[in-house]
Amino acid sequence: MEIRCALPQDIRELLHCLKMRSKYAILLVFVISLIIIEKENNFISRVSDKLKQSPQALAEANSTEVSPALAKNSSLASLQELDAAFSQLRSHLYNITLQLEGDGGPGPRRHVLLMATTRTGSSFVGEFFNQQGSIFYLFEPLWHVEKTVNFLPGGASAVGSALVYRDVLKQLLLCDLYILENFISPVPEDHLTPFLFRRGSSHSLCEEPVCTPSTKKVFEKYYCKNRRCGPLNITLAAEACRRKRHVALKTVRIRQLEFLQPLVEDPRLDLRIIQLVRDPRAVLASRMVAFSGKYETWKKWVSEGEAPLREEEVQRLRNNCESIRVSAELGLRRPGWLRGRYMLVRYEDVARAPLRKAREMFRFAGLPLTPQVEEWIGKNTQAPRDGNDVYSTCKNSSEQFDKWRFSMPFKLAQVVQDVCAPAMQLFGYKLASSPAALANRSFSLLQEAQPAWVT
Repeated sequence: MEIRCALPQDIRELLHCLKMRSKYAILLVFVISLIIIEKENNFISRVSDKLKQSPQALAEANSTEVSPALAKNSSLASLQELDAAFSQLRSHLYNITLQLEGDGGPGPRRHVLLMATTRTGSSFVGEFFNQQGSIFYLFEPLWHVEKTVNFLPGGASAVGSALVYRDVLKQLLLCDLYILENFISPVPEDHLTPFLFRRGSSHSLCEEPVCTPSTKKVFEKYYCKNRRCGPLNITLAAEACRRKRHVALKTVRIRQLEFLQPLVEDPRLDLRIIQLVRDPRAVLASRMVAFSGKYETWKKWVSEGEAPLREEEVQRLRNNCESIRVSAELGLRRPGWLRGRYMLVRYEDVARAPLRKAREMFRFAGLPLTPQVEEWIGKNTQAPRDGNDVYSTCKNSSEQFDKWRFSMPFKLAQVVQDVCAPAMQLFGYKLASSPAALANRSFSLLQEAQPAWVT
């Protein structure tokens, strides 16, 4: 009888003991998994550091050709399966940590990439996202990567640079800002740096708690515009990124849309890509002003008209137009991995109707358009006159977007039209047949935008 009475009590104690052990076991597994993830991030940083010494390494590491030694290794398949399983576990744990650390706001976490080339109005359009308080916005963080990783021109090196940009971009979208420490010069000390390119162009990096008290005798090469802040604390910036509901990034250093497929398919990201384009005639006219020293040959040819343009100068323009066109055609073909993730936007359409296009872009990205964004657009697109700053984002956009056509020599426009005709046709830019047509404001150089540009 005593045994019967004691047995249930023992079972209850045993169950209670097992339950407590299970809780501790789950906690232990979670902690170990987080440690593994942290070690992997450190590994990525070390790999990035190696890239500085050997720019070709990443291109070779990403090669689709398997060496004979690896092909003979029977354990390769097992390692690949293990790597895939670990990636799934890592993604699952990362989503859990986002839920635990999130601010509890409604809706999923969005990631937006504004993909453009120089002098296409990307700084202006990027401000739409910078003004939205729930978005962590970064302005050209890949500038540091381009300056640090010096690839030789052409071939595998171009592919290698694109892969580096992509991998760094992925970490930034995941709020791993420490990845930039491998490329900022001089190297940050204790995660502090006064050298993050154009810090002042990101509100998130210039507001509390990221904006720490300024430090005397510390030279700030890139500083906040409207307040005094100390050197950027990358740890605080990463924490601020995680606290924000969404992440947006603007870059002119990614040209090949196909390289972004792994990011679109990454379960940790909800990536929307907005490709911004502009009339290549306007782009060239703007670059000749903003980057005057790089276009001396063009300016001399326009003014003197004797020495012909060097073929490499024309080829560079052709390659630029073709890379933009190829990426846009890929997006407009609507491959399965990109469906619902790609939007093509012309700068001219934004300039003519900024608020309407802003609503379209935010709707596409699944983000709310706040009154602060609308107010900024109203103040910065109806300025009475443009300033002298070629990098200004404040201008009367509806009157200034085609100002270039009244000062560009027709023979210069002809060169652009000849080499960029396929891209211009795709984006709906009309060719000017004469100097009179180019300078005639009543003759529109724009066809109507296509609804199919939002895919």
